[in-house]
Amino acid sequence: MIRLHFTAADLRQITLAPAANALSETALSLRLSLRLRAGGGRENGGTGVSGGYGHGPWDRPRPAARQWHQALRGTASARAGVLAELVTEDGFLPDFLLQPSLHDFADALEAAAATPAEQLALDLGIPRAAGRNGHLTRPGPWVRELAQGSPSATRALIADTRRYFHTSVEPLWPRIRGSALTDRALRSEMLLRGGVDALLTTLATTWKWQPPTLHLPSASAYDIPLCGRGLLLVPSWFATGPLVMYRPTAATVLVYPLRDDSDTSAGGPGGRPEALAALLGRTRAHMLALLRTPATTTALAERAAVSLPAASQHTRVLREAGLVDTTRTGVAVLHTLTPLGHNLLAGT
Repeated sequence: MIRLHFTAADLRQITLAPAANALSETALSLRLSLRLRAGGGRENGGTGVSGGYGHGPWDRPRPAARQWHQALRGTASARAGVLAELVTEDGFLPDFLLQPSLHDFADALEAAAATPAEQLALDLGIPRAAGRNGHLTRPGPWVRELAQGSPSATRALIADTRRYFHTSVEPLWPRIRGSALTDRALRSEMLLRGGVDALLTTLATTWKWQPPTLHLPSASAYDIPLCGRGLLLVPSWFATGPLVMYRPTAATVLVYPLRDDSDTSAGGPGGRPEALAALLGRTRAHMLALLRTPATTTALAERAAVSLPAASQHTRVLREAGLVDTTRTGVAVLHTLTPLGHNLLAGT
């Protein structure tokens, strides 16, 4: 378990990333692909102060990410070149590949390549330093050259990372960007309707907000005080669990997995509401399909063009049928599909 400890100053300085981060998504996509190729084994490394995810209900790639991996046909490592020496299936991810404040791929890659040699060595754990959680288990000659500031090693990193992004991640980028924008709208709505408590309570179903501490499931155990510098929330399409980057002079970064939205629908965005209408009734079937994107009762009523009392009644019936989960956070509630709800829509 990773525990993030907030002060009043930290709660006033929680910010949402304006978009998905192209460089970190590139690194996380490679890590996920390597892990899936190895058989979905346990991730036990980490980045910065955070531990790895471990194996549990929080550690499941979205179905669409598995489809993306299958489409690569085992070529991720070859496409990535030297980048694969930094991003390994054991879960390690060096901090300099995150660049949380730079969302454009070219800008973030340029900043990563400009990281001073001493910081590169620290991020990679070369040599291993006491008190550091993450380190590269088996650094090869190229990695050691990179950690020493070799220009040729840096050029290789730039070229191979750029090639991997353009061939493997960029074709999916419109979808990733759209999912991140939808998620940002949802988080903003939760913040507006229920305040910070609602925002932190609904980040993930397996995360627990017990003021003033946010508990994140992990194979590692760490207590991380935010020290009054706040928290930057960054959504990820490829992450399967929490990723924490501690920065001693800036807000701590928390990367969190995007919700699946319509990933489990076999029939595409339209889903199967017509087939479910006889079972649930046309309105409830439609509302169930709409909940592929989690929503508050008010937002769901607006989407379905029904009254607020009607939306509340329909979600209650769906919840009692085991198709919808409802998370209550003060004045706001958030409705999400259960696995049964997803499977029913997908016809499985």
